[in-house]
Amino acid sequence: MIDELVRADSAVATCADAPVWALSEHDLIAVLDATHRLQQRLAAVQVAAVRELDGRGTAVAQGASSTAVWLRHRLRLDVSAARRLVGLAASLDVAPPTVREALADGAVSLDQARVIADTVATVSASAGPEVADKAVGVLVEWAARFDPVALRKLGTRILDHVAPEVADAAAAAALAAEAARAARDRHVTVSEQTGGRLRLSGTLDAEAAALLRAVIDPLSAPSGPDDTRSEGQRRHDALADVCRLALRTGELPENGGDPAQLVVTTDYDGLARQLGAGALDIGLGLTPDTVRRLACDAAILPAVLGGTGQVLDMGRQRRLVTGPLRRALVLRDGGCAFPGCDRPPRWCAAHHIRHWADGGPTSLDNSVLLCGHHHRHIHQSEWAVRLGHDGRPEFVPPAWLDPDQIPRRNHYHRRT
Repeated sequence: MIDELVRADSAVATCADAPVWALSEHDLIAVLDATHRLQQRLAAVQVAAVRELDGRGTAVAQGASSTAVWLRHRLRLDVSAARRLVGLAASLDVAPPTVREALADGAVSLDQARVIADTVATVSASAGPEVADKAVGVLVEWAARFDPVALRKLGTRILDHVAPEVADAAAAAALAAEAARAARDRHVTVSEQTGGRLRLSGTLDAEAAALLRAVIDPLSAPSGPDDTRSEGQRRHDALADVCRLALRTGELPENGGDPAQLVVTTDYDGLARQLGAGALDIGLGLTPDTVRRLACDAAILPAVLGGTGQVLDMGRQRRLVTGPLRRALVLRDGGCAFPGCDRPPRWCAAHHIRHWADGGPTSLDNSVLLCGHHHRHIHQSEWAVRLGHDGRPEFVPPAWLDPDQIPRRNHYHRRT
């Protein structure tokens, strides 16, 4: 299989260098169709490999919290794309062979295959495998004419075409299955962009969507005839208002032992002279005006920095890493420090590099932030953690994973 894929890779590389400008319009369309068909066939091979890796537990064995997280790091995918790939692999694994064959033949796309697999699973549960086999043929035929969204809508009434005698009873089951899919697929992704901005994306289930609209819609209405903000800008400002309101309630859960809060690091003299820029503890830069505005209605939480910007040690007498010491740890690590993990500080606990029971002090140079999964993994595996020459955490993999045991670092939380 690997030899065949290498040959295919070489053939595609040759095509990539070919001058498409010399092709006629008819040939260009033929190239588009051929590349799309090839893409689907390769996707079928990839999905089969993902399913096998997931079944073997390869990702967890190599220190990842899930196959999706491992794929994101291995293939440099967006985390939502990695989750979709794992979900599709699981769906096709239990789908009739006809669905996998259609994908391998290039007759359906990945998204269409997911819709067909989900629809057939619902039909099989409500009307039996024989009716499900009929549904597969109809859905594959429809896939030649309809995109995944339209195909899913048509699939809700597939029994009207293949088994009308049970269609009404199955419609209720289809609604329940759709609710289950919505619960499974719900997620929100927060991605860092340049300049300290964040990009939000995700899928909300019906209940969360209704809650969001109920909160956002009134706040995103134009404030008057002179309001020049776009619709998207008004929704952005409404979301910021909702977050401010939530912070002011005082009812948010505690964050690693501290109440929920914004922590801004800045130079006090610069702040007093209205010249000092600042940074949030999650690494986002703030203008001097923003720092001063936040200081008007938020507590100033001082962090003592060394000459190189390193947070100085704060407290050695306590076992629990809380208060100023935890804030110093968050400023240094930025989140879970295990290589490839993007868990933010609020999901992390402080790990003693040298265990407290072994005489290890509760100090900055003996602590590292780890999410729950990697905290357990460090305690239960052969990975070792230490601070590098620059005072940043680095992790030494076990010899079975890397015979050279070259130290690894987390680069997701780097700010410079």
